[in-house]
Amino acid sequence: MAEPADVPPPEPQHRRSTAVAALAGAALMAAVDEIVFHQLLGWHHFYDRSTPAVGLFADGLLHSAELIGLVAGFFLLADLVRSRALAVDSAVAGLFLGLGGFQLFDGIVDHKVLRLHQIRYGVEILPYDLLWNAAGVLLLAVGAVLARRARRTAAARGARG
Repeated sequence: MAEPADVPPPEPQHRRSTAVAALAGAALMAAVDEIVFHQLLGWHHFYDRSTPAVGLFADGLLHSAELIGLVAGFFLLADLVRSRALAVDSAVAGLFLGLGGFQLFDGIVDHKVLRLHQIRYGVEILPYDLLWNAAGVLLLAVGAVLARRARRTAAARGARG
């Protein structure tokens, strides 16, 4: 169905696109963490300060939260696409911000502050911690650069009318 000629096209929603994609990015990184480090490598569970059964239960809770985040992010992104309000460049930035945000939160808060688990046991942990947190910082930096670029592009388009 074509829009009437006098109706302007919808404006891209940059903040919403960033936020929705950040939700999906955080959920995606939680999925990668849970699948790779919890299941495939078996290095840790989400909560390792109890029995293996409790650790497995905690992994199930993380997996449930990650799936809810992925499904919610998918539907919110689909709504942006449907309403023609998705700002793709802002969404890509948000994806990286979500990926890095989860990684760094996990590395600092879950591993060090709350001590829910460590990346790995029975090895020198410092190199793992440094690499884990550096990966989070790198993903956040990529997201920040892309977000800045998206804001500049949006401002330039707005200035042109």
